[in-house]
Amino acid sequence: MKIQPWLSRAVLFLVLIAPSVMKAQLGPNNTGPETTRTPVESEEMQKMKKEVAKKANRQRQADLQKDTEKLFKLATELKDYVGKTDENILSLDVLKKAEEIEKLAHDVKEKMKTSY
Repeated sequence: MKIQPWLSRAVLFLVLIAPSVMKAQLGPNNTGPETTRTPVESEEMQKMKKEVAKKANRQRQADLQKDTEKLFKLATELKDYVGKTDENILSLDVLKKAEEIEKLAHDVKEKMKTSY
């Protein structure tokens, strides 16, 4: 049985060329038909995202307030420790307190940079 030349060309077209044409029409990021979303769903999602962001900001603000109060307390304690030492003696407690203040101050600074 002899295959017609037009038939072999058609098969060749379908196997090699048609998939490339279909992919080009769909685009690299588009793999098929999109699912449509109703405006109500997107509004609800936006509302939920805003609410989550507000809640995160409130929590961040509360954490900043708590950390700032602790920072103030530690600085006051450091002042008291330094006041109890003389010019020749530097207490280990003073160094530990200063390191604790430094770490907490860094954490507060990083929290302040973060925005939701």
